[in-house]
Amino acid sequence: MYFPAYRARRMRRNATMRNMVRETHLHVEDMIYPMFSAFGENIKNEIPSMPGIYQQSIDNIVIEAKEVHALGIPAVILFGIPETKDAVGSDAYCAQGIIQNTVRAIKAAVPDMTVITDVCMCEYTDHGHCGVIKDGDVDNDETLKLLAAEALSHAQAGADIIAPSDMMDGRIEAIRDILDDNGFENIPIMSYAVKYASAYYGPFREAADSTPQFGDRRSYQMDPANRREAMREAQLDVQECADFLMVKPALAYLDIIRDLRDNFDLPLVCYNVSGEYSMIKAAAANDWIDEDRLILETLLSMKRAGADLIITYHAKEAARLLST
Repeated sequence: MYFPAYRARRMRRNATMRNMVRETHLHVEDMIYPMFSAFGENIKNEIPSMPGIYQQSIDNIVIEAKEVHALGIPAVILFGIPETKDAVGSDAYCAQGIIQNTVRAIKAAVPDMTVITDVCMCEYTDHGHCGVIKDGDVDNDETLKLLAAEALSHAQAGADIIAPSDMMDGRIEAIRDILDDNGFENIPIMSYAVKYASAYYGPFREAADSTPQFGDRRSYQMDPANRREAMREAQLDVQECADFLMVKPALAYLDIIRDLRDNFDLPLVCYNVSGEYSMIKAAAANDWIDEDRLILETLLSMKRAGADLIITYHAKEAARLLST
């Protein structure tokens, strides 16, 4: 096919034609909305680096969960900010912990909402790392015991999906075993299979109060330079019986999303992380971009790369845009 016999613009000449031949579609059902649950009552503190996103007490979390459900967004993922922190993140696996109580409240108020819980230790430890510290680093195998206990407590509270984000070796198998041994064999695991040690997480650490008090997380999160390693990480999680695979962050790692889509047939999730969200908000605040168009274009790029589901702070905005 060559010009002038073939003219590609024939298929773009009006909105109806463009809609008919559109290859990739973004739906409200594709999105998962993150929420930050804080200890206390009547709390709704906007996160300075993430306009429109809040640390909220459970009473306000429930109000927003109802709003999210009314918009047609099928799921939320929860992150907790406990009253107190300690070296072993005790609140993470406490039956009356912040996340456990938040799950119960949401499921009571919005039974049809799918509640996903982030399983990690960084929000609950006083040192800000994702597990037990030994000799200045996270002890992988000791941390697995705590992650398994945390996952079980979430399932017992009523969580629909468990999402471990810690990047410890063997965590999917440890969580699958404890869930199965306690009668939760039907609870899926959404693995943060490919999670890079990224500078895009900065605003999240403010939101979740989870900045490491020493060092960084590069001994357990992946090197941004590595592509082949992502396939090994994902394959390990498949072998350990993960039900979903996730790539985090999303926008700078679209090639990795495509690699996983081409190599694995599990549902694929990507996390449109805080730094990606905040960059759009900052540019919009300066009138440098068309915010609405850029939100949808950004999310569409993730679907085009191969993601089935997108965890995004833009979920409510995108749902409203898609409904107009």
